[in-house]
Amino acid sequence: MRVKICCIANVAEAELAIAHGAHALGLVAHMPSGPGVIAEGEIATIARRIPPGATSVLLTSRRDVAGIIAQQRRCGVTAIQLCDSLDVGTHAALREALPGIALIQVVHVDRPRNLTEVRGVAANADAILLDSGRPGLAVKELGGTGRVHDWAISREIVEAVAAPVFLAGGLDATNVAAAIRAVRPYAIDVCTGVRTDGRLDAAKLARFVAAATDAW
Repeated sequence: MRVKICCIANVAEAELAIAHGAHALGLVAHMPSGPGVIAEGEIATIARRIPPGATSVLLTSRRDVAGIIAQQRRCGVTAIQLCDSLDVGTHAALREALPGIALIQVVHVDRPRNLTEVRGVAANADAILLDSGRPGLAVKELGGTGRVHDWAISREIVEAVAAPVFLAGGLDATNVAAAIRAVRPYAIDVCTGVRTDGRLDAAKLARFVAAATDAW
């Protein structure tokens, strides 16, 4: 079982998530909308406290390679989640500048996907993450929507690509088992589904992990 807990707000939340079995922690930098955004200084503080064996993941909305490289170096994380598509530079340039830093490219399942396009995206990343954002809106939604997308499309993507696939989008303790069985992802990702009034909820987190464990 592999679980990424996203929207980590502070060291205490990071410790709580790891205590409940999280393998990766999502740390959200500036976004055009959505929950969980924290300052880069706080991201760096949390990343330094994450023990070996767990991955610190910077969620970035930046689309320029130079800006992403600088952001990673300020924050000191071990993985980058690209929540939007690159428009200046390439994944190869990121790899060259940041050896050893995993690249997770988000694919928003906001419509039926061209699988050839998705295979191309997956070939350039260490993993892809399927989410329910709407990057085409005037104010982009790049994650944390709490919406479930079409798992049939997600399953097609999992079967079509060689890269590991994280599944996000509206997961909680009531539906995560069904999602795992329907999609068969490499890992699952959750933010709002384990929170109460924006704060990580230990009881919800325990129920979520238990349901996921049973399904796996």
